[in-house]
Amino acid sequence: MGSKSWGSRALVFWCIVLSLIHVSSGSKSRHFKWEVEYMYRSPDCLEHVVMGINGQFPGPTIRAKAGDTIVVELTNKLNTEGVVIHWHGIRQLGTPWADGTASISQCAINPGETFTYRFKVNRPGTYFYHGHYGMQRSAGLYGSLIVDVADGQKEPFHYDGEFNLLLSDWWHKSVHDQEVGLSSNPFRWIGEPQSLLINGRGQYNCSLAAKFSNNSSVSQCKFRGSEQCAPEILRVRPNKVYRLRIASTTALASLNLAIGGHKMVVVEADGNYVQPFTVNDIDIYSGESYSVLLRTDQGPYGNYWISIGVRGREPNTPQALTILNYFATPASKLPTSRPPVTPPWNDYNHSKAFTKSIFALMGSPQPPKTHHRRIVLLNTQNKINGFTKWSINNVSLLLPPTPYLGSIKFGLNSAFDQRRPPDGFDTNYDVFKPPVNPNSTHGNGVYVINFNTTVDVVLQNANALQENVSEIHPWHLHGHDFWVLGYGEGKFKAEDEERFNLKNPPLRNTAVIFPYGWTALRFVADNPGVWAFHCHIEPHLHMGMGVVFAEGVHRVGEIPREALACGLIGNKQN
Repeated sequence: MGSKSWGSRALVFWCIVLSLIHVSSGSKSRHFKWEVEYMYRSPDCLEHVVMGINGQFPGPTIRAKAGDTIVVELTNKLNTEGVVIHWHGIRQLGTPWADGTASISQCAINPGETFTYRFKVNRPGTYFYHGHYGMQRSAGLYGSLIVDVADGQKEPFHYDGEFNLLLSDWWHKSVHDQEVGLSSNPFRWIGEPQSLLINGRGQYNCSLAAKFSNNSSVSQCKFRGSEQCAPEILRVRPNKVYRLRIASTTALASLNLAIGGHKMVVVEADGNYVQPFTVNDIDIYSGESYSVLLRTDQGPYGNYWISIGVRGREPNTPQALTILNYFATPASKLPTSRPPVTPPWNDYNHSKAFTKSIFALMGSPQPPKTHHRRIVLLNTQNKINGFTKWSINNVSLLLPPTPYLGSIKFGLNSAFDQRRPPDGFDTNYDVFKPPVNPNSTHGNGVYVINFNTTVDVVLQNANALQENVSEIHPWHLHGHDFWVLGYGEGKFKAEDEERFNLKNPPLRNTAVIFPYGWTALRFVADNPGVWAFHCHIEPHLHMGMGVVFAEGVHRVGEIPREALACGLIGNKQN
């Protein structure tokens, strides 16, 4: 009896200990059931078909804590096309098959099928998710993913409340029309967006600030508040500090955000803490995210404009507007001053000054002092059989039908081009002029990187097909963060390495290259899998502006069968 009693007490004791360990760790599995489908919506007050999740546009916000596991059962209710979702900024350590990149990490989910994404979020920050098949992000398939600090942990800054701003651009032309135009000869560009959206809401046929417009035909928006395009008002109390989580899922537009009468303090970029610095406005490129702190230190009996405008392209799109509403003032009372003016679209000095002000917070991981391999990627606009494409080192990416993750793991060498893409380009190439020979070629070769080595990537911008045209390109790396070591003008030279910032470079997952310039990045290839690295402008990726990195694929564990049930893989899985 005594030994049995002791055994029972011991069992109870260990159950309590284990439960306390679980509680103290605070980690949970958070389950979601989603259905992706087309639906009618009026994002900018005109009704169009959008792609939504569970009847919502934008899709539902996922909120979790660092260390949690996210489980999303995704059912494709699109009748005629596949779908995948990429969890932008989540590294997918140990789960490369959950990265959500069609033809790279998984097969597209067919109509009527359900695929379960399961992955851990191991770092707090401001993230988002979006479609990564065709141009479904342009169709509205996106939403926010916010990761709070784990229980018992604290942010390195204080705030009293927070708001989430997911920024996007919107066209009245359907995504399918856009895709056909981009793939046509003669080429048909998608044009500039008709509207900018804040949390899926914008105004096309009216303006909140019509009385300040130079265009007399612009009418004043009149909302009851229940309209799908009515702006979300940010209601605040005086003398408080608010965190604004800002993410850009735009398909094309680079944006600038300003708040009338208020400064902002930047504290986070792409899920990494940065040295706080104060700004009047911020530039944000597609794929980037920031947290800024806003102190409500203005007169409590006024309201203030929040304005979003286009940068980097000659804008043909009106500002997006909403209101910072102080608690003592009716939300219906419009600000009495003009909305903040967006800096001129081609004021690149303004853009560079902001970008170069971002440094890692003290105590952040520092980059290795040297690299094992350097890859220089030249961005050019080209022609292939008369069709307009974007190319990297004269290769325009055309993804294969069999996902790389499976074809490399199972040794299916016929699934993609085994020739390695080039690590550089002709040193005589003049980046300030259109290409002498505009012809390029399709390719789907892979940059195979030795596991756990340090890689430098230099993004080199150049002139497009038209003279005196060089565009901004924000590049996003899947599966990793990288250190942004520096920016420069003209063609990158070996001696430019002497100017690299190895002391406190910011860790990012998205970085911009400015017209006729270069951007230097460094990352450690420590995440087994196959990872996309591409321009985050949707039509540019569609036209071939991307590459694929593979590292340590033999180290990848068991992959869910349904992730790779297409192409040549067949029954190769064990």
